[in-house]
Amino acid sequence: MLVVGIQASTGTANALPGSLSGPAAAGQRAQLVEQATTQAPGLARSLALGSQEKLVVRDVVVDADGTRHLRYDRTYGGLPVLGGDLVVHQTAGGAVKSVDRATGRALDLKSLTPGLTSAKAAAKATTTVKALVGDTSDKDEAPLAAVGTADAPQLVVWAASGTPRLAYETVVSGTRADGTPSEQHVVTDAASGAVLQQHEAIQTAAGTGQGIFVGTVPLTTTQSGSTYQLKDASRGNQYTTDLAGKTSGSGTLYTDADNIWGTGTVSNGQSAAVDAQYGAAVTWDFYKNTFGRNGIANDGKGAYSRVHYGKNYVNAFWDDSCFCMTYGDGSGNTHPLTELDVAGHEMSHGVTSRTARLNYSGESGGLNEATSDIFGTMVEFYANLPTDKPDYLIGELININGNGTPLRYMDKPSKDGASADYWSSSVKNLDVHYSSGVANHFFYLLAEGSGAKSINGVSYNSPTYSGSTVTGIGRDKAAAVWYRALTVYMTSTTNYASARTATLNAAKDLYGSGSTEYNAVAAAWTGVNVN
Repeated sequence: MLVVGIQASTGTANALPGSLSGPAAAGQRAQLVEQATTQAPGLARSLALGSQEKLVVRDVVVDADGTRHLRYDRTYGGLPVLGGDLVVHQTAGGAVKSVDRATGRALDLKSLTPGLTSAKAAAKATTTVKALVGDTSDKDEAPLAAVGTADAPQLVVWAASGTPRLAYETVVSGTRADGTPSEQHVVTDAASGAVLQQHEAIQTAAGTGQGIFVGTVPLTTTQSGSTYQLKDASRGNQYTTDLAGKTSGSGTLYTDADNIWGTGTVSNGQSAAVDAQYGAAVTWDFYKNTFGRNGIANDGKGAYSRVHYGKNYVNAFWDDSCFCMTYGDGSGNTHPLTELDVAGHEMSHGVTSRTARLNYSGESGGLNEATSDIFGTMVEFYANLPTDKPDYLIGELININGNGTPLRYMDKPSKDGASADYWSSSVKNLDVHYSSGVANHFFYLLAEGSGAKSINGVSYNSPTYSGSTVTGIGRDKAAAVWYRALTVYMTSTTNYASARTATLNAAKDLYGSGSTEYNAVAAAWTGVNVN
């Protein structure tokens, strides 16, 4: 957890020229679809469609001048017609102006009885997809790595090309080499088994989000049909859900029609989700590009995030059992705890649980919390956002104290009124969020050194226990030392004395015994009274 410790309505959309949009569109859509459904039989007759053909409404668009565009799918004998869709353009009075058809061919099938069994169609589709393993025609699409079983084939009428005929559509699921899910749709002739079409239904998309803290940022989302999901297939399928004030369950996956998420305001429920999803993405990238770690558990699988937890919940936490992060909306449900270093902090608890698994009590608990503060800070520096300039302050934007002060200070932890600057025998009795101060202070000294300085416009003045001077080695080297110590040397019961040994061993491995870096590690620990 970060501290001791509704779904909002979306904003009004701007009207697009020549279209119906915003609340009016949402309110009228059901009525427009109903009207288009009522018109469907008459339109089918006027378009000279056969007696076995029916039109099924997919969408309706109304221009500002009242012109209507009715989009229909088509069925034949109750079967979906692939390539049978059309759009009827009407005047405001309902007169047909023109029609755009996917195919102009008449549908006149002699029989709807397939010559090929569904089992054979499934086998053909699976074989076809397996032939793609290790190969791809799209340079931006990773080759298939694994192919699963096929869903039950569905009889359809194929009208997208050539002579309309009876066919099977089979969905074969799999996974691409980069972890992206695959959903191959294979259409085979129901008589000969010949492959008529094959396409990938799962697409990654480049969306844009405006978060409360991160500002306007790119988001990698997943497109499924005409809907976008706040799911990142390129980073282990990590995704964000809305708990809508609940305190249990996995929540509802965020979806969006235009792939533009949030407004940057608390009143828009998506804005906090943008913060969480972007935070998860940057944390993934930081660990992967800095340490070669492939996800929190280093298994290529993404964690998921839950936002809008409970009511007035002033906290955020990592739950190893669900492999997920959860964020409350803060006081009055108006102060979400979705700041970037919070995201990095929570995901780093997962890293600790998969590595040293530091016990969450006593000195090891302080080291556990400090690890999350250290890497949450490093995530912030990695992102280097103009809206959240990186610093050594924890939770400085969420205003959890109500007076604009940060939750914790790494250069002089005692500035929060409770955290320890230096080790003493009583540190083990402190809450882990306060005993973490010793390690946070050590990391700051190792990265930046002691004394007064300004970094990104923030003033620091870090003291040492004995008044000694510590020269920093830079945060990248400091982070490398801590990560190696965590993943190679620390155990569940590591205390501050053994953390000193672990980091010295890490520095020796990375930079050599007696190196400047090794000596700086020793000096920084002495600076916080760990000898």
